[in-house]
Amino acid sequence: MISLTDSQKIGMGLTGFGVFFLFFGMVLFFDKALLAIGNILFVAGLAFVIGLERTFRFFFQKHKIKATSFFLGGVFVVLLGWPIIGVVLEVYGFFLLFRGFFPVVVGFIRRIPVLGSILNLPFISTYADKVGESNTMV
Repeated sequence: MISLTDSQKIGMGLTGFGVFFLFFGMVLFFDKALLAIGNILFVAGLAFVIGLERTFRFFFQKHKIKATSFFLGGVFVVLLGWPIIGVVLEVYGFFLLFRGFFPVVVGFIRRIPVLGSILNLPFISTYADKVGESNTMV
């Protein structure tokens, strides 16, 4: 079992609530208030989980500046009141930021009994193999 500090536990809660508010904001036709709350909670939770310094280093690496600008720009656009444009920018930035983790996630999901068999279906397997390939640095 992984032992978490109190600030990491708080961060997990904030991140979970952030994801919930983001999902709920999208379900309710891009409600800008819920999306703004979700964005703030998600970023704050991430900072609590991995620490402020590591969060800053992760987002502001030289090769991730474009991805960070799209992600944080999308958060800012949502806070300004244009939720659809902001979410599109955030999703693009999110995929650019975390594309190095996708092969690890696909490999993990393939080892889960039910989900692994779904990823091995003929049509889905070709896309999962493309996502599972890693030729970029994290």
